[in-house]
Amino acid sequence: MEVDKGLKKKVLITGAGSYIGQSFIAYAKKYYPENFEIDELDMMGDAWKEYDFSQYDIIYHVAGIAHADVGNVSDETKEKYYQVNTDLTIEVAQKAKEENVKEFIFMSSMIVYGESAPYGKKKVIDEYTVPTPANFYGDSKLQADVAVRELADDNFKVIVLRPPMIYGMGSKGNYPVLAKLAKKSPIFPDVDNERSMLYIENLCEFLCQVMLVRKIRRNAIVLIPQNAEWTNTSVMVTQIANISGKKIVGLKVMRPAVVIGGKMPGKIGGLINKAFGNNCYAHELSKYQGIDYQKSTLEESVKLTEANIVNQKKCVLMLASVASMIDQFNMSNIDILLNMGYRVDVACNFGFGSTCSDEKITELKSKLKEKRCRVLSGGLYT
Repeated sequence: MEVDKGLKKKVLITGAGSYIGQSFIAYAKKYYPENFEIDELDMMGDAWKEYDFSQYDIIYHVAGIAHADVGNVSDETKEKYYQVNTDLTIEVAQKAKEENVKEFIFMSSMIVYGESAPYGKKKVIDEYTVPTPANFYGDSKLQADVAVRELADDNFKVIVLRPPMIYGMGSKGNYPVLAKLAKKSPIFPDVDNERSMLYIENLCEFLCQVMLVRKIRRNAIVLIPQNAEWTNTSVMVTQIANISGKKIVGLKVMRPAVVIGGKMPGKIGGLINKAFGNNCYAHELSKYQGIDYQKSTLEESVKLTEANIVNQKKCVLMLASVASMIDQFNMSNIDILLNMGYRVDVACNFGFGSTCSDEKITELKSKLKEKRCRVLSGGLYT
């Protein structure tokens, strides 16, 4: 594929306010400001049906229901998944084709290949793997996946993306759960598993380049972007902990508990297998000549995600005239604020006027830094 960064494309994202859509808009604006004009369209209700699609080069359809709790749901809820994930997708694609849009991109999912294999059992999806959804959520995505490709012709190109779990700042799903555990728990199972994942900025880079391909030869194609390396859950949790300044110990003795938990019926077993099971795409499925999108390694992506989360936190400035006021009266208040999720900066006169000794002030600064508080001393943060 030949990417032409001189092209200009007008893109409509059908599904306003989505995590992926908002991330793509921000990324394209930052790194491809001259290439894209991007709008969003709310798909709630029927007003979208009157919107003019003909003014766009590309429709990028992200609207859908995800993160299904498939254990115990009503038939009405299942029907809702088919209405949104399947029927709505097909309607949007048909409208795009009728109004002479040249390209339709649909956000499908790895879920069309079923659930993760339990811990200890390998699962690598390759070019010969046939999609076999394990539940109504996966089936609703697959039915749309197949149907929109059947609409493709020489004048209406259809691209289906089947990414693995997407993570980054603000993402939902397993990543924020793992991140919370990494920052709270002193121990974690040391497991030996493999999972395909996709950092949100790697996805956005992939989208930008695919949209700027000079000529799409196939009328319909399935693309599978993923990170350059597979993820080990324990390694990722350790990285998150280290970046967050926390200590966590990986315990191999917990592996039997993971095995047993993964065999439990219902929601618990499903959650354990999502976290510790195996679910990979063969690497060769995600390599496309002319497309260079795997910009961030796993370690780099975790650093970027956690750094952005820290920067997004609300900050409290703890201000006092002298260091002894912080040491004697406000350390517990700082702990309360940190536990509430705030970042805390401390500013006071650490040089003189305090009832604390020099040794005590040095110890206080050390304690504050252990809590990852920024200390304003002499007009500079340390």
